[in-house]
Amino acid sequence: MISRRRLLHATFAVLLAAGGSALARAITPRADYRIWLPLVVAPASPNDTPIIGPPSGSAAQACAWLTALADASYTDAAITEIVSAYQSHGNTVGIDWFLAIAQCAHETGNLTSWWSLRPRRNPAGLGVTGCVQEGTPDAPPVGSWAWDGDVWCKGISFPTWADHSVPAHLGRLLAYALRDEDANAAQQAMIAFALAYRPLPDSYRGAAPMISGLNGRWAVPGTDYGQRIVALARSMRGE
Repeated sequence: MISRRRLLHATFAVLLAAGGSALARAITPRADYRIWLPLVVAPASPNDTPIIGPPSGSAAQACAWLTALADASYTDAAITEIVSAYQSHGNTVGIDWFLAIAQCAHETGNLTSWWSLRPRRNPAGLGVTGCVQEGTPDAPPVGSWAWDGDVWCKGISFPTWADHSVPAHLGRLLAYALRDEDANAAQQAMIAFALAYRPLPDSYRGAAPMISGLNGRWAVPGTDYGQRIVALARSMRGE
C-alpha cells in the first residue's frame, strides 16, 4: 500500500510534468508588474553654488551694495570701474563674477580693509599671511610686502584693479575650480596670470568646483567659508 505522503509526492510530480510551464509562468514575476522607482537626485544646496557659470547677480546690485558700504576713498565711479572689471573679465572666462565680488566684499569688509585700499588694492587677502617684519620703508624684505607705517606686512599689492587685482582674483578662483586640462585657453591664461603672483598647491587645483570647496583651503579653518560668501551674495541681490 502506498503511503499518503508518497501518493501526494507522486501526484505533485505528475501535475508538475503536465503543467510545469504554466506553473512556472504563474510564479515568475511579470515585467509589467515590477515597480520602477525614479532616480532621486539630491537638489543643489541653497548654501552652495558653482564657481564656473553665469553670474548669479547683476552689476547694478553689486555697485549698489559696495557704494553704500565701501571706504569713502572709493568713489561711485571707482566702484563702478571695479565691478565693470569683474564683469568684463568674468564673462570672458565664464566664471560667476558676481560670486567673486561677494567673496571680495567678504574678504575686505566691503572694500574697507587696509589691504583693499589704495595703493594695495588686494581684493581677497591674496598672499596675506599676517606676518610682519620690522625695518625701514626704503628697504622692503624679499617677496611681497607692504609698508604699514612702522612694519612691513606680508601680502600682495596691485598697481590697478582692472588690469591686475581683478584678473588675479578671478584667475585664482579658476585655479581652484579647474585643472589645466579642464580649462579653455582664456581660462588657462588667466590662471597663469594669477599664479605668477602666488602659486597654488597642485592638490588644490580643481578641488573646488563649488564655492564650498574653498572651505579650509582659501581660508583656514574656514569651515563655513563658502557658505558665508553665498549668504553675502544673496544679501547683495536683496534676498
